[in-house]
Amino acid sequence: MPHTDYPPLSDADWPAEAEALKGSFATRLDVYRVMAHRPALLAAWAPLRDHVVVQTALGAELSEVAILRTGHRLGAPYEWAHHVVRSRKLGMTDARIGSIRGPLAAMAPEDSVIAGAVDALFDDHRIGPELVTQIEALVGSDGLFDLIATVGFYSVLGGMLNTLQTPVDGDVAAALAAEPFED
Repeated sequence: MPHTDYPPLSDADWPAEAEALKGSFATRLDVYRVMAHRPALLAAWAPLRDHVVVQTALGAELSEVAILRTGHRLGAPYEWAHHVVRSRKLGMTDARIGSIRGPLAAMAPEDSVIAGAVDALFDDHRIGPELVTQIEALVGSDGLFDLIATVGFYSVLGGMLNTLQTPVDGDVAAALAAEPFED
C-alpha cells in the first residue's frame, strides 16, 4: 500500500519551485513526482540523472544490468519492474534479465562483471583491484566511474521508493500484465 504522506504529485499539485521541470523527465515517472515533495532535491537531481541515465559510458544494456542488480539487491520492486520493461525495449530477453537476480556464474560474462561490481559495492563498499581491471577492460575508466555512480544513484532512488512505498507506474504495470516477466 502506498505511503499516504508522499503520494506522486499530480500536475495540479506540482510545486511552483519545480515549475521548470514540469513536462520533463520529472513528470513522466512517479518516483520523480514523489521527489517533487522536495523541489530543491528534484532540481539538484536533474543534471546527475541526465548523466547517469542518458550520458553513461556503460552503454544502454550494461547500464540496465547495473540498475537491475542494484534494484534486486535493494529489494526494490518499483526499480525492478521499470527496468524489466526498459531492458525489454532494448531487446534483452527475460532469461538474460532474470539471470541478473541470480549467481554471477549463471550470467553472461559481461553481465557478471557489472553485477559483480554491484555486489562488491553492496557487500564491501568498494570494488577490488582485480574487478576494477575487468571493468576498465570492458567499459574503460569512464565506465568505471559511471558504474559506481549508477549504483549510488539507484541506491538512493531505491531507498526512497521503498521507504515511501511508491507504486509502480500504471503504464509499467500494464506492460507487465500484458507480458508477464518470466525468467
